[in-house]
Amino acid sequence: MLFGGIEAGGTKFVCAVGDEKKNAIKRTQIPTTIPEETLARVIRFFEGFELDAIGIGSFGPADVHPKSPTYGMLTTTPKTAWRNVPLMQRIHDRFRVPVGFQTDVNAAALGEAAFGAAQGLDSCLYITVGTGIGAGAVIHEKLLHGLSHPEMGHILVRRHPNDEYPGRCPYHQDCLEGLASGPAIEDRWGEKGVLLKEREEVWKLEGYYIAQALMQYILILSPQKVILGGGVMKQELIWVHIRQYLKELLNDYIDFPQLSSRMDDYIVPPQLGDDAGVKGALVLADQARQEAKGRGD
Repeated sequence: MLFGGIEAGGTKFVCAVGDEKKNAIKRTQIPTTIPEETLARVIRFFEGFELDAIGIGSFGPADVHPKSPTYGMLTTTPKTAWRNVPLMQRIHDRFRVPVGFQTDVNAAALGEAAFGAAQGLDSCLYITVGTGIGAGAVIHEKLLHGLSHPEMGHILVRRHPNDEYPGRCPYHQDCLEGLASGPAIEDRWGEKGVLLKEREEVWKLEGYYIAQALMQYILILSPQKVILGGGVMKQELIWVHIRQYLKELLNDYIDFPQLSSRMDDYIVPPQLGDDAGVKGALVLADQARQEAKGRGD
């Protein structure tokens, strides 16, 4: 049995073929350019395999409701060339196998819950801080959905009194993503984050904003594990400031060791590293196969 997994990111598509245990036996990376070019290369990669199902974890916003007429379609994404692209349908039309579809952060949350830092727990929160900011939540072993998938990267946070940067979100300007994403760091400081790794003031400000977001997520969802991924989180200095600010913000209101003496074990990087999303996409593929089997398809 073989599964296809696609982590469709705003910068690159990571594609993998995995076995029954979701171990990748072949993988590739494809730059995210225009839909016709990128999807043609994705399809070529998978054409050499007899796949039983495919899972897609995509950047968004996207329609993740199976009963919706636009299920599997990208919607109001800032990547305008990809708006209204029926991503899931194009993959299904070519391969004619069950296809599971979620956001990229939801897929990463599934991957970490099944194989990574949240394995054995019934809830976790996965947050990516990179080109954009997004989050996926697993609650009682199921992905959190409602009217849409969560858009936790666009919550409002209190502006630091010394931060004059206006924010760069095209919809909300100074929401969390507008203030703390990778492009916001570059705009504010004049260099990419990777070139600022020794400047503590950069990561102290990032910690200030991300800790505010974590406080809200923890108070509302109470996850058993918080996992922070994405390119920005590869900067070591940021972690101590996030944990310090979060502890100050919570102010012992929630009396659990995970939020005091054991915060290093509670707020953690992805155990699967950069493979969390594509590993979760393989899980989505298996789920789609099982659902199709249950329907008798």
